[in-house]
Amino acid sequence: MPNSSSISEFLLLALADARQLQLLHFWLLLGIYLAALLGNGLISTAVACDHRLHTPMYFFLLNLALLDLGCISTTLPKAMANALWHTRHISYAGCAAQVFFFLFFLSAEYSLLTVMSYDRYVAICKPLHYGTLLGSRAFATMAAAAWGTGLLYALLHTATAFSIPLCQSNAVDQFFCEIAQILKLSCSKSDYLREVGIIYFSLCLTCGCFVFIVLSYVQIFRAVLRMPSEQGRHKAFSTCLPHLAVVSLFVSTAMFAYLKSSSMSSPSLDLLVSFLYSVVPPAVNPLIYGLRNQELKAAVRNTYFYSIHKMHGSLRGVPR
Repeated sequence: MPNSSSISEFLLLALADARQLQLLHFWLLLGIYLAALLGNGLISTAVACDHRLHTPMYFFLLNLALLDLGCISTTLPKAMANALWHTRHISYAGCAAQVFFFLFFLSAEYSLLTVMSYDRYVAICKPLHYGTLLGSRAFATMAAAAWGTGLLYALLHTATAFSIPLCQSNAVDQFFCEIAQILKLSCSKSDYLREVGIIYFSLCLTCGCFVFIVLSYVQIFRAVLRMPSEQGRHKAFSTCLPHLAVVSLFVSTAMFAYLKSSSMSSPSLDLLVSFLYSVVPPAVNPLIYGLRNQELKAAVRNTYFYSIHKMHGSLRGVPR
């Protein structure tokens, strides 16, 4: 059996065996990837360019879009390249980088979703104190803390996982390098248990964040239901429901992926579940926010038409 010092590359799980299916998967993944780039790119551009959206809520949404772009760009391009070129290879350094960046963007996004729930809680339950509790320095600090948490989490797990001797094989039963699949290749029981202990500790922190989000929304819904104005209730729900939908999608797919029993595990099911939690949320999040938020939709339209107008103006200035 090879050890980790002799492993120079890993073999990822092929999405399909037949060449026609591989090409079909390539075009499907390319469509999803371009949709995610377009949706998150439009949100980022609209929030950055429209001064009316320079508020904490949209600042956090801008950060969420950037994290979604990073998350889906970590996994899909390599999977598309492998499907297109009919290969399964990824270098050792490339695998380590993929694990690091995927954990970084995923954990930073979850931290940011927790911060966003606090933002909604203050905005609805303590509106008079919103400017005091969430000033420009406060919300920038919270966003930086979310990114920093993701960085520390990714560094800890990547360094620990790739310091463990690997001697089972170099075949990863996933379409991207996932830390759970890397641990299956370990030949050191003590090192394996140490990393598993870190993972369970991380799960406890994740559950703590989830409890905080749930408690925040219990207070939010209590406050909303006490509002005398129907228009006020509608506005509050329109700003909270997209975030709640994104959190539910993110948590449900990730929990099912990592907490399902071993008896339910199979290569095809693991592939489907990993696709659901690594690819679907970054692609769907812009749609969730765009459909419910009228201000954001107006900003995206204005940005789009401004770009078209500017492009036509530039073309008219070109000599013929």
